[in-house]
Amino acid sequence: MKTMQTYLLLLSAVLLLTGFSWGLGSDPCTDALEIAGTLGSIRGEAQMRQAEAKIIEQCPNGAAAHFVNALQQERVGNIDGAIEEYRHTLQKAPSFAIANGNLGLLYALKGMNDEASVELTRGLSSVSNPLYHKAIAQIFAAQKVYPLAAYHFNEAGRELPGDASVFVGLAEVYTALNQPDKALEEYRRALAADPGSAKANVGTAAIYLQRGELDKAFEQLKRGEIAAPQNRDIHLMLAAVYEKKGDAKLVDYHSLLGGKSKPAQLAQKPAGQPPASTADKEIEALKAAIKERPEDTLSYEKLGHIFRAAGKDTEAIEAYREASHRNSTNSDVYLNLGILYEKKSQIDEAVVAYKRAVKVNPANAEAHLRLGDIRFSRGLFQEAVEQYSEFLKLRPASPDIHLKLARIFAKSKEAGLALSSYNSVLTYSPNDGDANREIAAIYVQKGDSEKALAHYKKALAAHKDDSEARTSLISIYVKNKQYDEITVLLKEAVELSPEDPINHYKLGLIYDFKKEYDDAIGAYKKAIELKPDNARSLNALGRLYMKTGRLSEAKETLEAAKKADPAMEETSVLLNNIRDEFNPEPRKIKKGKKVKAKKSKKSSKKTKTKSAAKTAPAGTKTDVKKK
Repeated sequence: MKTMQTYLLLLSAVLLLTGFSWGLGSDPCTDALEIAGTLGSIRGEAQMRQAEAKIIEQCPNGAAAHFVNALQQERVGNIDGAIEEYRHTLQKAPSFAIANGNLGLLYALKGMNDEASVELTRGLSSVSNPLYHKAIAQIFAAQKVYPLAAYHFNEAGRELPGDASVFVGLAEVYTALNQPDKALEEYRRALAADPGSAKANVGTAAIYLQRGELDKAFEQLKRGEIAAPQNRDIHLMLAAVYEKKGDAKLVDYHSLLGGKSKPAQLAQKPAGQPPASTADKEIEALKAAIKERPEDTLSYEKLGHIFRAAGKDTEAIEAYREASHRNSTNSDVYLNLGILYEKKSQIDEAVVAYKRAVKVNPANAEAHLRLGDIRFSRGLFQEAVEQYSEFLKLRPASPDIHLKLARIFAKSKEAGLALSSYNSVLTYSPNDGDANREIAAIYVQKGDSEKALAHYKKALAAHKDDSEARTSLISIYVKNKQYDEITVLLKEAVELSPEDPINHYKLGLIYDFKKEYDDAIGAYKKAIELKPDNARSLNALGRLYMKTGRLSEAKETLEAAKKADPAMEETSVLLNNIRDEFNPEPRKIKKGKKVKAKKSKKSSKKTKTKSAAKTAPAGTKTDVKKK
C-alpha cells in the first residue's frame, strides 16, 4: 500500500511540474477549437499559417475549421464568404464568442447594424475585444444612444491608445451631449495618437470657433493643414476663418482647395454660358500660366493640389510629376504623389516619391511613416526600422509605432533594443496588454522572472481572457512552487470559461497536488460532466479514489478511463495495482482445518520477490537481496 501511495504522489507531481502541459488529447475537435481561440494572439504570419493548418488537419469539418475558413475569406476580401463561414462556426459551436464578435464586425461593415449589435453583444459577453467595443460604440453613436456609445468608446480606448478614431468618436459623443470640455480632452488624445487626424483638428477648431476663440481655431487649423494638406474640411474652415479676418484672396484660395465654388463668382458669368466651378476657373488660369511660363513649378504644384482635391487622381499625378521633373522643393508634392501611387497600387513608384519627400524635407514625418510601412510589409525590417526611427524623432508620442519597432527587434532577437522600444510603448500606454505580455516574454528569456511576473500581471489585468499571459504566469509560479497563486489563476480561468472541461481538469490537478482532495474530486467530476469521455479527468479521478482508499469507485472510474482511451498506459498500471494489491474478497477458511502458519524461509523469500515485482511502478527496479 505504501509503495502505491508513493507512486500516486509521484504521478501527481510529474503532471503538475512538467510545464503544465495538460491537454486532453482525446477529442481533436475540442483541441482544435481551443487553438482557434488563441489565433488572435499569434503575431507571425508563418506561425499563423501553421496553427491554421493544424486546426484543419485535426478537425476538418468542425467549428474550428469553419472559423479558420472565415478568417482566410476575410483576408482576401470575401466578406460574404466570411460571414457564411462564421455562421457555420456558430451552428457547430454556439458558445464560441470570438466567432460572434468577428461576425458582428462584418455585419457592421456591411451596414447591418441591428444584426451587428446582436453579435457584438454576444461576443463581448465572453471576450473583451476593443474592436468589438469600438464597432458597437459607433452603432450606438449613430443611433444617438450616447451613454452606451460613450461607455464602449471608453472601453475601446483603454486597449487602442493609438487609434485616433476611437477618441474622435468619443469627442463627437461629448459634443452631442453638450460637454465641450470633455470633447476637447478627447480630441487632444486623438491628436496625440495621430497628429494628422483631420477630424480631430476640425473638431477642436469648431469648438474654439463656437467659443469665439478665433486665434486658437486658426492655429489649430494651420497645424491640421500641415499634417493633412489635402483635407477639404480643413481648407473650408480656414476659408471661413479668413473670411472673418477679411482676407478675400485667402478665402478664395482655401475655398478652391476645399472644392467649394463661390455663388457670387458664378453669378458674374455672362448669360447663356454654362456656369463653371471655381476649381475649373482656377485650372484654366493655371494652364494658361503654364503655357506662358512652362517652367513655372509653382503652377504645376497648385494644379496638382486642385486636381487631387477634386478627386481627379490621374490628372493630379501628371501635374505632380511635372512639378517633380522641375525639381520642386515642396516636400508635400512628393508625399501626395506617393499617396496617389499607393492608391493605384503602384508601390515602387510610391517608394521613389516618398524618398524624394524626405530628401527635400527630412522632417516630413508622414513620408517616413509610409516608407516604413511599405518596407515592413515587404519584410525589409532593417529599412523599416530606419524609417520608423526617423518618424519617432519627429512624433515620439506614437506608441503604435514604438510597438512595431519593438516587435521587429524581438523577432530579430535584439533583446536590448526590443526592451527599450517596449518600454517606450509603456511610457505612453502603461496598460497596453500586448506590450506588457510581449516584454514579459523577453524578461523570461533573460531569466528575470520578477519583471516578467510584473508585466504578465499587467497584461492579465488589461485582458482577463489573455490565455497566453495566464499560461505563462502559471509556468513561472510552477517553477517557483507558488501553488496558491496557481490556484487563484486556475479559478479565474474556470470563471471565465465555465464550460471548458480542460480548465476544471487543471484546477483538479492543483487541488490534488495540494492534498485538497474534496475540491479535487469536485473539479474532476465537473470536467467529466462537461465531457463524459474525458479520459484524463477520469484517470485522475480514479487515481485520487485510490489515494483515498475508495477502491471500488476507483476501479469503476479507471475502467471508464480505459474505455475512453485504451492507449493510456497509466490507467492500465493503476487497474493492475487494484487487481493485484487490493482484492476485496478474502480467502475462505474451512471449518475443522488449520492453516499452516509456518513456511520455509526459502518459500517466503520467493513470495516476497514476486509480490514486489508486481507492485513496483512502471520504470522502477526491485532490489532483492540474495542470501
